[in-house]
Amino acid sequence: MAIRDILIVPDLRLKQVSTPVEQVDDDLRALMDDMLETMYDAPGIGLAAIQIGVAKRVIVMDLSREDEPREPRYFVNPEILSSADELQPYEEGCLSVPDIFDEVERPARVRLRYLNYQGELIEEDAEGMYAVCIQHEMDHLDGVLFIDHLSRLKRDRAVAKVKKAVRAA
Repeated sequence: MAIRDILIVPDLRLKQVSTPVEQVDDDLRALMDDMLETMYDAPGIGLAAIQIGVAKRVIVMDLSREDEPREPRYFVNPEILSSADELQPYEEGCLSVPDIFDEVERPARVRLRYLNYQGELIEEDAEGMYAVCIQHEMDHLDGVLFIDHLSRLKRDRAVAKVKKAVRAA
């Protein structure tokens, strides 16, 4: 396992649409292991493969709290089958947009289908933080960042703030 560099806005690779995965094999599991280690190191609760420069439809996530045992989740070729009409506002942040947080409204519940770490097909419902996080990470697979859900002014300010922080580092 290895910690990979996380792409930061305005890196254009973050706008790339990721391609579906052909099969879950040892190479893909090694990628997911690296992604998980990178996410934990950052630290974060979700990471899409494109955030480390790999344009594949793969996500890792762990919503456990610091004082709880880790509960890693793996999503290969995830898709939303249905979503609730009810919207839920939630303050989001992103490892690719460091130190920026803002409220985004998303469907409160979604029904998902994906392949897990073993390549098994899973269908399940997500709500609460799980629904927010999976939708946020799935946006990455389509080249969408959470700041793209904000007004142009807020988005431009967020990118400018990240650029300034990177220059100062």
